[in-house]
Amino acid sequence: MLNAGTITVSYIIATILFILALGGLSNQETARRGNWYGIIGMAIALLATILGIVTQAYVELIIALLIGGTIGLIAAKRVQMTQMPELVAILHSLVGLAAVAVGFANFMDPGRLAHYHGVDLTIHDIETYIGILIGAVTFSGSVIAFDKLSGKMSGNPLILPARHWLNLILLLVVIFYGYQFVVQSAAGGGITPLIIMTVVSLLFGIHMVMAIGGADMPVVVSMLNSYSGWAASATGFMLGNDLLIVTGALVGSSGAILSYIMCRAMNRKFLAVIAGGFGTGGGTPAAGGDVDQGEVDPILPDETAELLKNSKEIMIIPGYGMAVAQAQHIVHEITKTLRDKKVNVRFGIHPVAGRMPGHMNVLLAEAKVPYDIVFEMDEINDDFPNIDVSIVIGANDIVNPSALDEPDGPIGGMPVLECWKGGTTIVLKRSMATGYAGVQNPLFFKDNTRMLFGDAGDTLDAVFKLL
Repeated sequence: MLNAGTITVSYIIATILFILALGGLSNQETARRGNWYGIIGMAIALLATILGIVTQAYVELIIALLIGGTIGLIAAKRVQMTQMPELVAILHSLVGLAAVAVGFANFMDPGRLAHYHGVDLTIHDIETYIGILIGAVTFSGSVIAFDKLSGKMSGNPLILPARHWLNLILLLVVIFYGYQFVVQSAAGGGITPLIIMTVVSLLFGIHMVMAIGGADMPVVVSMLNSYSGWAASATGFMLGNDLLIVTGALVGSSGAILSYIMCRAMNRKFLAVIAGGFGTGGGTPAAGGDVDQGEVDPILPDETAELLKNSKEIMIIPGYGMAVAQAQHIVHEITKTLRDKKVNVRFGIHPVAGRMPGHMNVLLAEAKVPYDIVFEMDEINDDFPNIDVSIVIGANDIVNPSALDEPDGPIGGMPVLECWKGGTTIVLKRSMATGYAGVQNPLFFKDNTRMLFGDAGDTLDAVFKLL
């Protein structure tokens, strides 16, 4: 049994390690070290909590840890990189569910009224109410996000009539029952308004994510990450656990900052995303989005290889299709071969490429692509006029000129990688299907664009053998 001082010191050390973890994860070269900081910090936090706070039921706790750890280990080994976005979403849902469960357990604690009185009871009830509220929204919203990302549900935004008024009504209902909960709780009741609020919050979480279109899903992932952090922080206030408060605040604030960065990258306002995202479902045409805009010019692997060998400046733009085809390793081999031939090969990464923030960066790091040739969109966009060949691998929306040319279109205003300004653009796609936003891409029909059809892994392997 650890004393209070030892617990406090352990929590401070864990907090420092969590902050160092966030700092490490901000850079690809230090990401591995950042992960280890987080692992060690969490191990210290768990040991301090178990040995210092938990005074009984060790057997039940160990059984729960073994079950949870086993499930996590199996999931980590089986889940493919292409499934990471939906895995993250479902993990966020578990955080929200835990906040709801802890909130109800805390409220129904027989010793609650004996421990809290007057203003202290009111503050504690508000903490409980907010914790359950955020947890319920996080849980239901994350489940819907999981279904959308995994393809179990259409990515089309559900736009209900007067949806903004509906959200306002739900908010007023939550505030009203919050007041009723605090009043009734002081008299020994309060379970009915708490249950009503929970149901309303679950419905709000469902409606919020259902209204968000496919192209905005990367923002949803980071947004739910923020919500899960605030849910954990609220749980910390409920339990009087300083570490949980701080850790939740770190996750919540970092997720909020990331959501802001993602929205800025897409020229979107965060509130606009919440109110209803743009685009339709993944790979399904929007209204008029499947209309051809001319003839496409196909290219074969041997022609592609010849074009690459005769180039001096090459830009590779990866998208979700690269992840699906697991083509990152052959991309690395092609890159290495061309660089050995003194060809300057670089990568241009759009902030929302893939289905979650940093998805493409992780894939390239997994394939051991050098960090110093991987650039963000803002760093590389001005260089495209000097690029001989741009290779777009399974991307659509992030290289779509209509985002700039059609301000009122489904993706209007979203900054994109302007690869069409270079010499030749080679687009690798399985078919002419639209991207995740459900809109056609005029890039495919431009005079300097060549379409290399087929599985990206197979076609790039054929190109590699000809280099």
